[in-house]
Amino acid sequence: MQDLSSLNDLSQADACGLVAGFAGKQISPVEVTRNVLERIERFNPVVNAFCHVDADGALDAARQAEARWQKGAPAGALDGVPITIKDLAAVKDMPLGKGSLTTGAGPADADMPFVAHLRAAGAVILGKTTTPEFGWKGVTDSPLTGITRNPWNRAKTPGGSSGGAAAAAALNLGYLHHGTDGGGSIRIPCGFTGTVGLKPSFGWIPQYPPSAMTMLSHMGPIGRTIDDIIAMLKIVAQPDGRDWYANPPGTPDWDRDLKAGIAGMTIAFSPNLGYATVEADVAERVAQAAALLSDLGAHVEQVDPGFGNPAEIFDTFWQTGAARILAQMSDDDIARMDPGLVAAAQSGAARSAPDYLAADAARAELGALMHGFHQRYDLLVTPSLAVTAFDAGQNVPDPGTGGAWIDWTPFSYPFNITQQPAASVPCGLAANGLPVGLQIVGPKFRDDLVLRAARAFLEAMPPAFPEAPIA
Repeated sequence: MQDLSSLNDLSQADACGLVAGFAGKQISPVEVTRNVLERIERFNPVVNAFCHVDADGALDAARQAEARWQKGAPAGALDGVPITIKDLAAVKDMPLGKGSLTTGAGPADADMPFVAHLRAAGAVILGKTTTPEFGWKGVTDSPLTGITRNPWNRAKTPGGSSGGAAAAAALNLGYLHHGTDGGGSIRIPCGFTGTVGLKPSFGWIPQYPPSAMTMLSHMGPIGRTIDDIIAMLKIVAQPDGRDWYANPPGTPDWDRDLKAGIAGMTIAFSPNLGYATVEADVAERVAQAAALLSDLGAHVEQVDPGFGNPAEIFDTFWQTGAARILAQMSDDDIARMDPGLVAAAQSGAARSAPDYLAADAARAELGALMHGFHQRYDLLVTPSLAVTAFDAGQNVPDPGTGGAWIDWTPFSYPFNITQQPAASVPCGLAANGLPVGLQIVGPKFRDDLVLRAARAFLEAMPPAFPEAPIA
């Protein structure tokens, strides 16, 4: 457990350490909230991680949390901890812009389940973090909120679509952050910003209203430590009858054998999944991370899972989801939207029902293949991304060569298709000073194995974070 007395300032604190400090009356939720609001005021104009900050509401919630702690009756495991919500999710009385000029950005009239559970547990909601329009791509810029920047280098993108959340996590502008992941949108920005994020097994965290991307879409936490990630998971992974896709009621065993380490685990290390092109610096850092897993006692074998690039399967689901979004729009609205999203939707509208059903059949085959793979290997590790963060405001590293955003993130979307748990943890910096991420993938519903390995890795290789945005 983190000792708050050993810290220079609250920007280095973590959520579980704060809760222990609240319980021991070392610190108050009001003090913590004021501190983080001051840092948001200082740093957000530089990185644009937030599109809405509710300072008055956050301080009011912090005062209520402080009163509960003084009585020794906290509302839940994160009572008084400042957190953020991505602007694809409804938060009562806050704007719901979704990065789009078409939404009107009016206040939502109710909390979505993820938010409702956190609010009931006493979490202090600071505001909304930025997203590309309707979360459609792997970087964070939008017609509504402009460009979000990477705290490690303000000229670079933090990735997306949970780019605002990951940028906030890197600077500790809030101690835990809501993210969504339909093709890598938690793991991509965590990889680019050196933060920690988990895409849980599909269905553990209920979603309502449902995503346009349906079976690809997951929600999960972004933060700095595995213990913090688990603290949020325990609160938000509760049943909600409005989500037809959700798993049967039950409590996932997130922290089963969490501190047992990975000695004896069998881990497959795939440097490129058999088809991806990876930057040399990224490949080197990830190979070093795989070697560290071996040093920690795991049996690590370099092997590919055995599937070809499933981009066509993903595109079928993703583009038809985009088409559903645009089907509700007027021509005037479409003219104000991100042209890349419009093009994806037009491709989706041209796909037939047999195309969709063929992709669904291919998805089932891929899921079965990975199920068989995990009969032999407890976990699979890969790079989180094929590249380090590139220039902000563009969708691909080199716009002159064309291509799509999924071309530079070949490691993330396959495991949305298969609905498996997958985490990104930082595994060092490249020669250009930018973070590199290690992806840890587990069998479906064995999120505990992913979290256990991630915790062991981070204990052996603690991450560093920027104290302020770097020019």
